[in-house]
Amino acid sequence: MPRSTRLAFLSLLALSLGGCVLTGPITGSAKDPTDEAASLVAATRTGLVLDTLPPPKQKLDVSVYNFPDLTGQNKSNDNFAEFSRALTQGGSSVLTDVLVKAGGGAWFNVAERADLQPLLQERQIIQNTRTALDGDKAQSLPPLRFAGVLLEGGVIGYDTNETTGGIGASFLGIGADVQYRQDIVTIALRAVSVQTGRVLASVTTTKIVYSVSVGSTTFQFAAIDQLLQADLGFTKNTPPTLAVREGIQLAVYSLIFEGVKNKLWTFKDPAAGEAFMRELELQQKAVAPAHVVAAAGTQRNTVVAKN
Repeated sequence: MPRSTRLAFLSLLALSLGGCVLTGPITGSAKDPTDEAASLVAATRTGLVLDTLPPPKQKLDVSVYNFPDLTGQNKSNDNFAEFSRALTQGGSSVLTDVLVKAGGGAWFNVAERADLQPLLQERQIIQNTRTALDGDKAQSLPPLRFAGVLLEGGVIGYDTNETTGGIGASFLGIGADVQYRQDIVTIALRAVSVQTGRVLASVTTTKIVYSVSVGSTTFQFAAIDQLLQADLGFTKNTPPTLAVREGIQLAVYSLIFEGVKNKLWTFKDPAAGEAFMRELELQQKAVAPAHVVAAAGTQRNTVVAKN
């Protein structure tokens, strides 16, 4: 087959394959065979311990106005300037979600403050509608719940390439290598008294972000002047948003115990809370006491047996 004919045939084949892709199901639709359904955010180790924290004697009324990314770092890119931020800009939403779920929802009453304007506007619409219908007899909305403690802070550090390294070897045209990188995210959180403005408690936590790359290369002479080479590899990265979430979870966890030590709030069962506090002081991270882990394992085995 002449060279020109062969090139024309390959071009037509490429166009036909591209046409099949373009006319196939919409990417992300239910008919897309390569698409995966959305899932809930994966639980972290710190989050699981925070969920099992014993309840307080009384729920705390708190509010979060903002929890910004104070690092100012953009995503790294060796080819062009990148204007996307390296870390999430939704820190206040993450912190609010963590607070609502702390201790199985037993620790905090969170008053909405991050998006206060839409809330006030909706309340005004309701009040205007009631006034238009009932006149002076219109019933007023109940007052907004206020918070006694204001939670402030943010993501204060993102140290990249804190540790880098790798290892590799090659023999007779067959080789493999592993490379890794370690970054550190730093979270700061403090509780401020609304009445006095005094900082009641403050904590700082860190979370390591890992990146690992594994690759292999092999080559072989297919003929005297023809070399066949094949490469295979993959990269695994810790999602930065998930790292920020776990850092915030540990900050909330630690802040609770700082408040207990400062006698700002107490556990409903002081002995149960003391067991969690002991593990935090010993290991500097959120770890459930042995008896809690054993009880959770027994309960899990009972559920499996019933099923």
